[in-house]
Amino acid sequence: MTMLFLGFAAGLPILLIFSSLSLWLVEAGVERAAVTFFSWAALGYSFKFIWAPLVDRMPLPLLTRWLGRRRAYLLLAQLGVIVAIVGMASTDPASGPTSLTAMALFAVLLGFMSATQDIVIDAYRIEVAPPERQGVLSSAYIAGYRIGMIVAGAGALFLASHWGSAREAYVYAAWQQAYLVMALAMGVGVLTTLLIREPVVAEREPQPSGAHARLLAVFLCAVLGFVGVFWSWGQWLSPAEPGPLLGLLVEALRMGAALASAFGVGALMVHAGLASREQARETWVLPVLDFFRRYGAHTAWLLLALIGLYRISDIVLGVISNVFYQDMGFSKTEIAYAVKTFGVVVAIAGGFVGGLLTTRIGVMRSLFWGAVLAALTNLGFVALAFAGHDVQLMYAVVAADNLAAGFASAAFVAFLSSLTSVSFTAVQYAIFSSLMTLLPKTLGGYSGGMVDALGYPGFFMLTTLMGLPVLVLVVLSKRLLPVGR
Repeated sequence: MTMLFLGFAAGLPILLIFSSLSLWLVEAGVERAAVTFFSWAALGYSFKFIWAPLVDRMPLPLLTRWLGRRRAYLLLAQLGVIVAIVGMASTDPASGPTSLTAMALFAVLLGFMSATQDIVIDAYRIEVAPPERQGVLSSAYIAGYRIGMIVAGAGALFLASHWGSAREAYVYAAWQQAYLVMALAMGVGVLTTLLIREPVVAEREPQPSGAHARLLAVFLCAVLGFVGVFWSWGQWLSPAEPGPLLGLLVEALRMGAALASAFGVGALMVHAGLASREQARETWVLPVLDFFRRYGAHTAWLLLALIGLYRISDIVLGVISNVFYQDMGFSKTEIAYAVKTFGVVVAIAGGFVGGLLTTRIGVMRSLFWGAVLAALTNLGFVALAFAGHDVQLMYAVVAADNLAAGFASAAFVAFLSSLTSVSFTAVQYAIFSSLMTLLPKTLGGYSGGMVDALGYPGFFMLTTLMGLPVLVLVVLSKRLLPVGR
């Protein structure tokens, strides 16, 4: 029951950034290209491995002594999620650029706090029960997560529609009340955190030294370096009206420069003695070195490429899918029933099928067929783009897409788990799951511009072609990995 409720709390925030927010922004009159950039607010999930070691080691003043290490961070993250959702609810994106910027900042806060909650829940699940019970806990967590997604997806759309907001008649108060209800629903997670017990393993571990505070300072300086370069580039160096290809290149360079700045600032801080080099090495470097030592440089780079590209077809398409449905004339209620309810149930079924077949035919074969299905089902969106408002075809496309996504996700989780070392379980899994979404979500931020340039049929064909290199990577990885995978 604990993992069911914590899964609900983990599944609730993501669609409030990644899906429901896009419909809100479209109704508020925000341009499609700008709407898809908001998916970058969820990039916190792609960088959570950077602060996961800090969450694992550093105590929180007062809270850790009161609740214990895991529950303290859980409560902090959940309260942060609630504050971010309330902040979004208090901001009308139709009021102008200043309000849109405020909405973006609250969305980034929501992504960061939600990713932090995921880190803690993963650690709590591992520590609270022996290995033979982890399968049951994971199943309960996934079920709760999907229920949270239904509430945040279908629930938010139903409420906004019920209270009178539509694309033709935008009502800010309707979306505001819908998001406030979502903030209230996070009370399930807060109440669960206050009632559960702290894992015994975490209680027996010694408290970290004050040196971890210096590691936190290094992390914060690195974040400021990233924000400074990213913001300055956007203010001074971006071309006024770039074409779609030039804009993609410029923004890719912008992201790369900001990341390089963050890592550079962090390295300089450690070199200057702000934090212990040995502690920084144990925190961030050793888990990566372990992975390369176990597999060798050639195989390790190939595996990292596979991890970074495996979900690219469905994630890039998923960023703009809700906008696409609205452009095809589907109402919020139709989207809520088909995508946020029916689709999630089908995805759960796909996950069970994927898990069953993975045990029967092996991880790598399941991984290959998952990649094939994830790419080919995108062609259904091409048919829907030409058909327009066809509810039956919409349900067929949603069913195929979510069945494939559920199957591929189950195979991929099994694959990531097989790569993780017992010595660095939490950090390495955070690295893999972060890398899984980094490139797809970054590209997804440009999906609105891609649609403007290619049209919906051309864009969906492009997302299908994006899946072809994944098949090659799966075949090559299968040859290099030990027999039995």
